[in-house]
Amino acid sequence: MAKEGNIEMEGTIVDTLPNTMFRVQLENGHIVIAHISGKMRKNYIRILTGDKVKVEMTPYDLSKGRIVYRAR
Repeated sequence: MAKEGNIEMEGTIVDTLPNTMFRVQLENGHIVIAHISGKMRKNYIRILTGDKVKVEMTPYDLSKGRIVYRAR
């Protein structure tokens, strides 16, 4: 559930970066850098290249985001 004003989009993990950061290609073709949300980190949700994820972004910086859900 996105906060008011935040943008939620679907995407695919393209690359794994250091410090639990990921390069995500969104459905519209844009590539963003995203980190894992706190609840996913706390519950040890593993994310691999090729996984489908839901990314939450703020309208102020559309080049960065937070991964809030990993599809099965």
